[in-house]
Amino acid sequence: MIGGRTKLVAVHQVSNVLGSESPVELIRERAHAVGAKVLLDACQSVPHMPVDVQQLGVDFAAVSSHKMCGPTGIGFLYGRSDVLASMPPWMGGGEMIQDVFLDHSTYSDPPARFEAGTPAIAEAIGLGAAVDYLTAKGMDNVHNYEMHLSEYLYKQLSAVDRVRIYGPPPPSLLPGGPSALHRGRVAALCTFSVDGMHATDVSSFLDQQHGVGIRSGHHCAQPIHQGIGINASDGRVHTSTTPRRRSMRSLLDSRTPLTFSSTSRDQC
Repeated sequence: MIGGRTKLVAVHQVSNVLGSESPVELIRERAHAVGAKVLLDACQSVPHMPVDVQQLGVDFAAVSSHKMCGPTGIGFLYGRSDVLASMPPWMGGGEMIQDVFLDHSTYSDPPARFEAGTPAIAEAIGLGAAVDYLTAKGMDNVHNYEMHLSEYLYKQLSAVDRVRIYGPPPPSLLPGGPSALHRGRVAALCTFSVDGMHATDVSSFLDQQHGVGIRSGHHCAQPIHQGIGINASDGRVHTSTTPRRRSMRSLLDSRTPLTFSSTSRDQC
């Protein structure tokens, strides 16, 4: 898919559905070989694992604040300094200009060049606090803790009748161990469906009967669901820095109703 006409390659680092990690460095090498830039969607990786954008060698990386304990309505875009310096501004406004004349203007150096007008000040302060919080926790510690929860959940759900898990297993359960192209499930999430039950019914049942909150729906990824041939609204359990092992047990304690319930919505 990457060829001589390719100008920009956008790729996620971690899938928000399957929990798998893309071979970012390999994709970057192929993109740069044809002169294309690489935009990394790091929304699902930065909040949960150490990420070194310089080591990955991408040109841009986008991160969302609310996925990393910060406020909604803000995020940040990383860009290589040389790439940003070569780009014109996309919006005019205060603080992004250097000198203004009647017939032309000169612009500030990045990043101010791309930050026209009054920024989302309160949100930026909140995002900074979230970054400080996660940094103090240590992203290695965060990732190791979440993977511990993920491995426990994956093992237990795998033993439940009629429950199907999608995506690769955690690295510790991968036959032959991780490889450069297949590192296993690196995100602390577990996407599953229950045979004979709609995902919305499963999530409502777990919420109302067991106090367990999960996401259900397309997860902004309908083509993935279509590609693997499943209903587009299958449930997902996503662990984070806050759930503990007892939260996983609350979910797993509900497995008997999930296994033996009627397929009728009225009885779910």
